[in-house]
Amino acid sequence: MSEAQSIQWFPGHMTKTRRQIEKSLKMVDAVAELIDARIPISSRNPILGELIQKKPRVILMNKSDMADPSATKKWIHFFEEQNIPAIALDCKSGKSLNEFIPLVKKVLAPQISAWQKKGMVGRTIRIMVVGVPNVGKSSLINRLSKSSKSNVEDRPGVTRSNQWFTIGKGFDLLDTPGVLWPKFEDKIVGEHLAFTGAVKDDILDTEQLASRLLELLVRIYPQKLCSRYKLNETDLQKLEGWKILQSVGKKRGMLISGGEIDTERASIMILDEFRSAKIGRITLELPEENK
Repeated sequence: MSEAQSIQWFPGHMTKTRRQIEKSLKMVDAVAELIDARIPISSRNPILGELIQKKPRVILMNKSDMADPSATKKWIHFFEEQNIPAIALDCKSGKSLNEFIPLVKKVLAPQISAWQKKGMVGRTIRIMVVGVPNVGKSSLINRLSKSSKSNVEDRPGVTRSNQWFTIGKGFDLLDTPGVLWPKFEDKIVGEHLAFTGAVKDDILDTEQLASRLLELLVRIYPQKLCSRYKLNETDLQKLEGWKILQSVGKKRGMLISGGEIDTERASIMILDEFRSAKIGRITLELPEENK
C-alpha cells in the first residue's frame, strides 16, 4: 500500500474560533457535537473534546445516509457505552432531526428540574453546535430554524463567526465555524478528513489522495468499488492505488491526447463520487479501531 500524504490545514481564523468557542461555552447549557458518520474517529476534534468536557453533550452523527448502516449502529452503541447520547441523522434531508430536541431535554433533565424549582419555568435552553469543517453544522441550523440564514456550501470554512438562531419556543442554537487542530498526529486522520472534504482540495495532491482511497476501498468495500467502476475484484487485490486509478480512468474513457489516461480528472471524479455516496454507503472507521 502506498504511503499516506502528510496533510495539515489550519487557517488563522481557526485559532480565533477556538477562543470564541471557549468563551461562548459559558453562555450555553449543552453542546451538540456534529461528526461525520463515515469517519467518527477522525471527525472528532480532540481540542473541542478538551474544551467541552464539563458540559452536557450529545453526538449527532451526520451524513448517516452516506454511511454503512451496520457500522453506524455499532457507533451509536459505542458512544452510549461512553455515556454520551448519540443519534444518526441527515441534516440535508432532515431525517431523524425530530429526535434532537427530545435528546437534549433528556440530557438536561436534572438541570431543567433545578430551574423549575427556582421558578424558572420555560427558561430558554441554549445549545452550542461544534464540529470540523464541512460536517453539516449550517445545514443542521437551517433545518431546525426552518430558514436559510446560515451559509451552506459543500466546501470547508464557509461559516466564519458565531451565529445565534432560534429553533422553536424555548431553544436557541449557537452555530460555530468548523475548526480543525494545528497538527494531525496520525496521518490517517488527516487523510480521512481529506477524503470526506473537511480539508480544502486545493492544498491536496488529489491523485495521491484518490489512489489511497482506492486502496482502502479495495480492502474494506471491494464489491461496491468493483460494482461502481466495473472492475475485477481478484485483479484489484494485486494492484496499488495508482494502477487502480488508471484502470478507473480508462474504464470511464478519461483519455487525453496520445491515448494517455487523464488521472487528474479521474481522481477528482473518484473523490466526488465517494463524497456523494455514488460508490455506495461507506464507513471508513469502526469502533474497534478506537479502542
